[in-house]
Amino acid sequence: MWTTAPVRVDSSGKTLRVLTAPSTDFWRVTHYGFIRDNGHFLPQTVQGDFLAEIEVRGAYRGQYDQAGLMLRLDETVWLKCGVEYVEGRQHLSAVVTNGHSDWSVTPLASFPASFRLRLQRRGQTVEVQAALSEDGQVFSAFQMLRLAWLPLPDTVQVGPMCASPDGQGFEVTFSGFRVSALE
Repeated sequence: MWTTAPVRVDSSGKTLRVLTAPSTDFWRVTHYGFIRDNGHFLPQTVQGDFLAEIEVRGAYRGQYDQAGLMLRLDETVWLKCGVEYVEGRQHLSAVVTNGHSDWSVTPLASFPASFRLRLQRRGQTVEVQAALSEDGQVFSAFQMLRLAWLPLPDTVQVGPMCASPDGQGFEVTFSGFRVSALE
C-alpha cells in the first residue's frame, strides 16, 4: 500500500505506471525550512543486508519532479535516490535524511529514456548505483552515485518512490523491482 496514494496507478506484472499528485515530496528542514512527508512510496519490509533494483522511465516536466527508490526507517531517517528534474535538466539525485535532509545531484548531459538503480544496504551503510539508457534497451555500466551512513535497525522499508513538489504531476513507469538478500 502506498504511503500517499498517487492520482493513478496501473499495474501489470512487474510494471507500475503512476501519475503523481502535485505538491508531494519527501524533505526535512535543511535550507528550505519546511518538512514534507507526503510523497508516493510503495514500501516493502526487508530485514538484514539486501540489494534492491528497479528500472524507471519518467516524463519529467515540473521543477523537482522525481522518481526512483527509497529506503526508509521512519519520517526522520530515510534515503531517496533517482532522477530529479531541476531547472530544465534531469539530474541523478540522492537525498539522505537523518533528522535533516541533504541533497546531492549530478546533471545529466541528455535526457535518458530510462535508468536503473541499485541500492545496496550493508549494516548502516547504503550504496546507490545508477545506469542510464538513451534508447531504453542498452544501459551503461552501473556507477556509484552515493555512499551514505544511516542509523538503521535490522528491519527497514524499501520500494519505488516518486513525487512532484512544484509541478502538476507527471507519469512515471517502474519495472523489474526486486529485492534480494546479501550474504
